[in-house]
Amino acid sequence: LTSPLPSSHSYRGLTLVLTFLSYTSYHLSRKPISIVKSQLHPNCSALGPNPNNDSNSSTWCSWAPFDGDNYKELFGALDNAFLVAYAIGMFISGIFGERLPLRYYLSGGMVLSGLFTALFGLGYFWDIHVLWYFIVVQVCNGLVQTTGWPAVVACVGNWFGKGKRGLIMGIWNSHTSVGNILGSLIAGAWVSSAWGLSFVVPGIIIAAVGIVCFFFLVEYPEDVDCSPPLHHVMTTSEKDPEAVTSNEGPLSLSGQSSADHSNSLKEPAEEPEAISFLGALRIPGVVEFSLCLLFAKLVSYTFLYWLPLYIVNVAHFGAKEAGDLSTLFDVGGILGGIFAGLISDYTGGRATTCCVMLVAAAPMLFLYNYVGQNGIGTSIAMLIICGALVNGPYALITTAVSADLGTHESLKGNAKALSTVTAIIDGTGSIGAALGPLLAGLISPTGWNNVFYMLIAADVLACLLLARVVVKEARGWCGYMARKRGY
Repeated sequence: LTSPLPSSHSYRGLTLVLTFLSYTSYHLSRKPISIVKSQLHPNCSALGPNPNNDSNSSTWCSWAPFDGDNYKELFGALDNAFLVAYAIGMFISGIFGERLPLRYYLSGGMVLSGLFTALFGLGYFWDIHVLWYFIVVQVCNGLVQTTGWPAVVACVGNWFGKGKRGLIMGIWNSHTSVGNILGSLIAGAWVSSAWGLSFVVPGIIIAAVGIVCFFFLVEYPEDVDCSPPLHHVMTTSEKDPEAVTSNEGPLSLSGQSSADHSNSLKEPAEEPEAISFLGALRIPGVVEFSLCLLFAKLVSYTFLYWLPLYIVNVAHFGAKEAGDLSTLFDVGGILGGIFAGLISDYTGGRATTCCVMLVAAAPMLFLYNYVGQNGIGTSIAMLIICGALVNGPYALITTAVSADLGTHESLKGNAKALSTVTAIIDGTGSIGAALGPLLAGLISPTGWNNVFYMLIAADVLACLLLARVVVKEARGWCGYMARKRGY
């Protein structure tokens, strides 16, 4: 009866850890496809003659149906199947996320994601060579993976206020890069021997983490009562039954009459209704940040799906070495997300922070491509810097900005908008995530230079779309400085 109860800080830390592990496993299960691409269509001539008929065909070791000259277009179709389904499903997912228990919604989505991820890899063991099998699995996986982001952002937003949200979520958002790194390393371990395991093992991991979240995730601080139960406390009436009476009847500990107290128990406060899709769009800043994320995520996901193949083609590394080297981009993403959150907390300018990083990213992308195609391979420092500048704005918008807009002052305390706003912003960004790898697959046959020009143009457009919000933040700073000087 006297044992101490867990504090709210313990549950807050538990929520942060569980949501971090959840989305780490989501990205861990998305990464293998980019690692396995180079194994589905390797350079067979480097392996020697065909052992079956002694011919020197350059595609005898490729996995049908990716053994033709159109293999890049087929890889783009695989990426697009997942990402288009993800983008469409995301707009619907936030609506369900506001109306269903987040714990059930998140856990169920993770178990299903594990199933469809494993099914892709089982195509290797079942010797499946039909394109539509892999397309259907990718579509189903894209739909169920939309359960993740609105749910984890809503949970974290419920537990953390706006004070240092940018820094906290910048650190927390490193789960994206950590998941990519782990996914690359896990997939790389089996890519050259049995590439099916590169999908089966991540599928098992995400399903297992989903089961853990089902049992331990706490959605709201209100779900935890960290105070001792009332019947364990010696009340004043127990000490002296006549001490707490008045003309209106016995009083409770809070000074209310027992009748009023019973009425308050019978009539709980009415919960606000979940916000509509159009209502979320009317929140100031949602449209601008959504469109900005469209182009920022286009760049990030093009690197996610095509960077290992780019390294193989340009630097002539093996599949495993290229996968390991591509993790440096995600190392930069971790640093970029943390710095973006820290700077935006200090300055109060989320849009300005994003805009500055996007402007700096454009020339760095050009320099990285120049270094890579001039025989130097991939510069480690350049790859980390590109990862930081590309993923910093992406991380800031999808976490701190989404949480800020989902609890905007125009909502007047209605907390039933966070999941919907998050889904709108990330769903719009997912359209760019679908377009980027598709365009890369179509443009790369004409030369990797053109792919990087497309990425630079996307960064510039993302920056321009935030111009109005940046001007508004600049005016706010000017007004603050004028008031500080006494004007």
